[in-house]
Amino acid sequence: MSKKIAVLKGGRSLERDISLKSGHRVEKALTELGYTVEGIDVDGQTVKRLKELKPDAAFIAMHGKSGEDGTVQELLDILGIPYTGSDVLPSICCMDKVLSKHIFKASGVPTPPFYAFNRDAFQELGAVDAMPIIGDELGFPIVVKPAAQGSALGIRFAHSIDEIPAALISAFSFSDKVLLEKYMKGRELAVSILGRDPRALPIVEAITKTEFFDFEARYTMGKADYVVPAEIPEEVAARAVDISLDAFKALGCSGFGRVDLILSEDGALSVLEINTIPGFTETSLLPMAAQAASIGFKELVEEILLAALEA
Repeated sequence: MSKKIAVLKGGRSLERDISLKSGHRVEKALTELGYTVEGIDVDGQTVKRLKELKPDAAFIAMHGKSGEDGTVQELLDILGIPYTGSDVLPSICCMDKVLSKHIFKASGVPTPPFYAFNRDAFQELGAVDAMPIIGDELGFPIVVKPAAQGSALGIRFAHSIDEIPAALISAFSFSDKVLLEKYMKGRELAVSILGRDPRALPIVEAITKTEFFDFEARYTMGKADYVVPAEIPEEVAARAVDISLDAFKALGCSGFGRVDLILSEDGALSVLEINTIPGFTETSLLPMAAQAASIGFKELVEEILLAALEA
């Protein structure tokens, strides 16, 4: 009898549409591989459906809130259902950009200089008066990001002290905590990591036609060009892989994920973030990297699933 797999997708995050596309591709691949597949568009009946379905494992194809932040992982742990990707704690850490950057810093993983504040710091402690100091320390432009959001949603550039308030308002509309990060001009690299014994796939470089690799560039055909393997010196590629595996280990990630880095003009490599559930769409970087390693989409999906089933 074939294994019964629940593919969790959708949900109510701002990345819902991307998640539905990812989930659909995963469902199709698993069905063609001979698994019994049940797609679940996550909602208030999800726990009830999972209890009735009693799947052998859950393949999580949810991006953003509730999917990558440990929420659905916690529920699956309670239900005793194995699932793909990282456990609860790494999911929480990776989804919170501020927390992950503090862990990078403490672990010696290179990451751009930053400061972070929650909403109360501005509303109750007058943090706005610290902005000139931050401007002097980080230099302009400053990248202002929501702490807990994926796919580059809510990111703004502040090119001067006068532009910081509007950037903060934008970031706070997505999260109660914001990150102000030094802008590192350079090349956008993505190192996808796969397997129970983590290994790196060929590095992808995203060459964008916008100021940075934003949501539109990530998911719209023609908005970015991709080079895989990235055309960088071998020693730089080896260093990017080592740093990415160190970052993956520092946050306790497992199964699969994607580490995003910047290769700055002076040759320095810096980790921006780790995505614990990168996309599975036609423009997603993980399948692209797998293909460059001669791993077809169905093979990729099955390896991720088997890591969960054999855990």
